Amino acid sequence: MLTVCALYHFTRFDNPAALRGPLLDLAEANGIRGSLLLAQEGINGTIAGTRLGIDAMLAHIRALPGCADLEWKESPAETMPFGRMKVRLKREIVTMGQPDVDPRARVGHYVAPQDWNALISEPDVAVIDTRNDYEVAIGSFEGAIDPGTQSFGEFPKWWAENRHRFHNKRIAMFCTGGIRCEKSTNYLLSQGMEDVYHLKGGILKYLEEIPEDQSLWQGACFVFDDRVSVEHGLKPGPHIMCHACRRPLWPEDRERPEYEEGVQCHQCVDQFTSERRAAFRERQRQIKLAKSRGMQHLGVRLTHR
Repeated sequence: MLTVCALYHFTRFDNPAALRGPLLDLAEANGIRGSLLLAQEGINGTIAGTRLGIDAMLAHIRALPGCADLEWKESPAETMPFGRMKVRLKREIVTMGQPDVDPRARVGHYVAPQDWNALISEPDVAVIDTRNDYEVAIGSFEGAIDPGTQSFGEFPKWWAENRHRFHNKRIAMFCTGGIRCEKSTNYLLSQGMEDVYHLKGGILKYLEEIPEDQSLWQGACFVFDDRVSVEHGLKPGPHIMCHACRRPLWPEDRERPEYEEGVQCHQCVDQFTSERRAAFRERQRQIKLAKSRGMQHLGVRLTHR
């Protein structure tokens, strides 16, 4: 059994590029795969490997400047959910496009999973799902508002157009692991909202700790690895991935006439050029060839995101 570890931490890295090499070397030495993002504002990502390997990575990350109180979330996986290890340098570890947003300055009130149901059941609380539309489509909290955004960078515009709906309301926000809410709650506070809350540890922590018979969560939670989704108890969900648009599919969606493995699904059938689809087909051919040889294909993911 492997361990999947989702982590993030906002801190000041003066030279993120200098951190990249040692992280890659340590991951390679310990058989760790996954993806980490580094920026001047901190670190974010998900990695997977053996217990000893994950412990070595966490010890290294906690020793980085300002990361001693790093928090992370773990879940089991029977097979490796990543093809390779990537450590990328970015402008933001979660892209909102608001240069004045700084979660290190202040954020909303953290709400433990055990207290979340009571909060979102209050009549004066508006519950907002800060994730992308394709994530919300396969699961969310009962009664939560879906902003319908295709990227987190669209959230400020949505808020500007809809803030009138939340007059005299307390705001409770949630996301997959908590990182988006660090920024979205800071943003709402900067916009003059006073009573802003967010689910500590995100949906993943809630699904881990809250029994299904007490849960207000409906559906599955999208995760950004080959498991595609998880359910209560963090057990793998039923979804598969469209490797063209990176959106989740139900298994039966493969029976739809629009579906072509690795090339398109009913959600992206009109989205790509013929040249792009040709590249997808070649990638899929290489994947099948590698599989027939007992190898793993590690080609670059050709996506629009």
